[in-house]
Formats: sequence, C-alpha cells, structure tokens
Amino acid sequence: MNKKVNTLLFILGATLFNIIIALISFIVLTLLYMRFLMMELPEATRSWGFTSIFLLSIGVSFLVYRILLKHFMNKIEIEKYFDPLFVSKHKKVN
Repeated sequence: MNKKVNTLLFILGATLFNIIIALISFIVLTLLYMRFLMMELPEATRSWGFTSIFLLSIGVSFLVYRILLKHFMNKIEIEKYFDPLFVSKHKKVN
C-alpha cells in the first residue's frame, strides 16, 4: 500500500471510530439520564436533557478521539506512512 491509500484508510477508520464513540456515549448518557435524573425534573425541562446529552456525546467523542490521536501520533512516524492532506502550492520564504 502507498501513502495515499494509508491516508484514505486512516481517515475512513478514524471517522467510523468517532461516530461509534459518539453513539456509545449517547446511549450511555441517555441511560444514565433516564435512570437517575429524568424523573426528578419537571416535564417542561426533560427535553433539554436529551439536547444536552447529544451535545455532550459529541464533546466526549471529540475528546476521546483527540487523546487517542495524540497517542497514535507519538507511537507512529506519521511522515513515513501517511501522505499530507493539504500541500501548499507556494513555498514559504523565510
């Protein structure tokens, strides 16, 4: 496999991983909300809980993704296996 294929497979795998983490965190947070908080809140404010859970699950997935990506980048030499996504057409003059 060449660098472009590695980069494409990594992006697809990382995107799928991020979506799975978001779904898992959404399900876990929803179950915790329904078990412990939903019955304690008035009916008018219960729907805000699900909106908050949705946003929080996106935040959790982003945080987990960033932590694991940093760990991956420390472990693997990125330039050796992956092609850069964005290449500057003009060289910078120092």
